[in-house]
Amino acid sequence: MISVVVVGAETPGNIGTIARAMKNFGVSDLKLVDPPELHRDGEAYGFAGQAREDILPNAEEVSFEEIVENYHTIGFTATTNEDARRHVRFPFRTPEELADDLAEIETDVALVFGRERVGLTNEELARIDQICAIPASAEYPVLNLGQAATIALYELRELTMDESQLPDVERERAIEPEIERFYERFDAMLGAVSYPEEKRAKTMRLVRRLVGRAHPTGREITTLHGVLRVIERATQERYSGR
Repeated sequence: MISVVVVGAETPGNIGTIARAMKNFGVSDLKLVDPPELHRDGEAYGFAGQAREDILPNAEEVSFEEIVENYHTIGFTATTNEDARRHVRFPFRTPEELADDLAEIETDVALVFGRERVGLTNEELARIDQICAIPASAEYPVLNLGQAATIALYELRELTMDESQLPDVERERAIEPEIERFYERFDAMLGAVSYPEEKRAKTMRLVRRLVGRAHPTGREITTLHGVLRVIERATQERYSGR
């Protein structure tokens, strides 16, 4: 099971935002270390969306020691070290790499997020099992607490959600005859506009490779046919007017 732990949050709204992200991505166990007051009519519940009904009111207040003793811990930080000479924040994983790591183990996992201004301290990170950092601009790598948790939970969604809960994002590729008809039509258009004959074969090969990599949907191919239809009409009008 994956739990989310927020250490020393100062802003109730960030806790509400994290609870909402947990609801979005199939995580229900929220634990709070030294949290602020969370009032039912305050911003935590206002930001939590549907998580105000279950995740947020069921959040458990715990100590940092309890988390370290009972979970495989992942500490999130924006500030990392580049090599093993300073090992408190090194080595680290990105959330995508972390998803691969966690897929191979069966244990209770705690994703640990720190304070808005200073994050997790070096002393806390030294007691944590793995470090994770979200790649961001070197000029400003620090993410809002709620944003960081949302990104992490998104990357871990295949571990926290059943297949039935995951949206079907497979592309429905256009049928091959329609794609072939597009190639034929495109080639005919090149001829109609007096495209250099010596370049046509190479150009068609490049078009075929480009469209092949794109795996267009039926609607996309229909739209491309429509574009060619307009070009054909304009070409006919131009040449018939000579």
